Amino acid sequence: MASPRRCSPTAPDRECKLPPPSAPAGEYPPGKLSWGTLARALGRFRMSIPHTRLLATLDPLALDREPPLQLSPEKQQMPEKLIWGDQEPLSKIPFKILSGHEHAVSTCHFCVDDTKLLSGSHDCTVKLWDAVDGSVVRNFEHRPKAPVVECSITADSSWKVRYDTFIVSCKFSPDGKYVVSGFDVDHGICIMDAENITTVSVIKDHHTRTITSCCFDPDSQRVASVSLDRCIKIWDVTSQATLLTITKAHSNAISNCCFTFSGHFLCTSSWDKNLKIWNVHTGEFRNRGACVTLMQGHEGSVSSCHFARDSSFLISGGFDRTVAIWDVAEGYRKLSLKGHNDWVMDVAISNNKKWILSASKDTTMRLWNIEEIDEIPLVIKYKKAMGLKVKQEKKEAYLKLKQG
Repeated sequence: MASPRRCSPTAPDRECKLPPPSAPAGEYPPGKLSWGTLARALGRFRMSIPHTRLLATLDPLALDREPPLQLSPEKQQMPEKLIWGDQEPLSKIPFKILSGHEHAVSTCHFCVDDTKLLSGSHDCTVKLWDAVDGSVVRNFEHRPKAPVVECSITADSSWKVRYDTFIVSCKFSPDGKYVVSGFDVDHGICIMDAENITTVSVIKDHHTRTITSCCFDPDSQRVASVSLDRCIKIWDVTSQATLLTITKAHSNAISNCCFTFSGHFLCTSSWDKNLKIWNVHTGEFRNRGACVTLMQGHEGSVSSCHFARDSSFLISGGFDRTVAIWDVAEGYRKLSLKGHNDWVMDVAISNNKKWILSASKDTTMRLWNIEEIDEIPLVIKYKKAMGLKVKQEKKEAYLKLKQG
């Protein structure tokens, strides 16, 4: 029996009884949710073709040769506790383990005012979870016949579209009017009108290799796409033209991309273990006029990235089984969340910035409470160290300017 959980670094002897995410006034009976619809991007992956690398069982950089740790049956069947959180006694960040999928969980999202969680898995299922108690609220009907690689939510209507090629990414626009899909074999993207189910644009050979991720900007007017070809492209929905192309953006395949809420900057994650933040208005890196490269956050390939709503921090998931939390203003890793037994495949942040959701190849998701992250001694230590470093850099720059 584990010892009582501790939830506050300032009060280590206090038992963890954190309040769950606030629930809306109305109740949502299982199977009768009136809020929305799911658009599923599904590909019929044939394991005999090389494109199965996106679902492969080997790290693309072969950074970790050891076999992945497997959860014991007892741990997989662990009942949910009444006290919120499943963390170890020494953990400073409370978390809850969400078990229900049979294979890798490939995608995750917050929805319904952060009170529900959405997940898609390689077990060909899509599930809706209650963020309060971690239970499965709904298993979506019409079970896919192939692994779910990504899912996205819209406010209304339900429809199905079949493509003649493999789909590796899909996202709804923030205004709900469009949905963009990224293709494997065709190396292109397709933008559809979500209301009329009509095609707006099909851009074949948009990249030279498989597209790994695509997303809309906050204004729903631009689509960013990244690829195994290490290239970033920005497509304008209105003019139907490529606004920006950044070649050799990383030294290895780019795995994911996300916009800041303002739409001014784009973050990309890569198999080269790094993340980069770009000024997509100019095509230049962002870091005091030069470049922001977020390094030394992961020991393996970075699979996913997600900005907080106010862009104050960024989170990333990696094949090193960790979730990294980054200070965007200073460009350093604040904290690393450990606990998954296999690759972290996707990450998400709640709108109130209090919760992080991570999906893993170990068949589970974890819901982390980061409300008190700035009170953790290690975070305070890093912050002080970075403050001294910035102060020293400014002093050196001043001396150089004075000397010459």
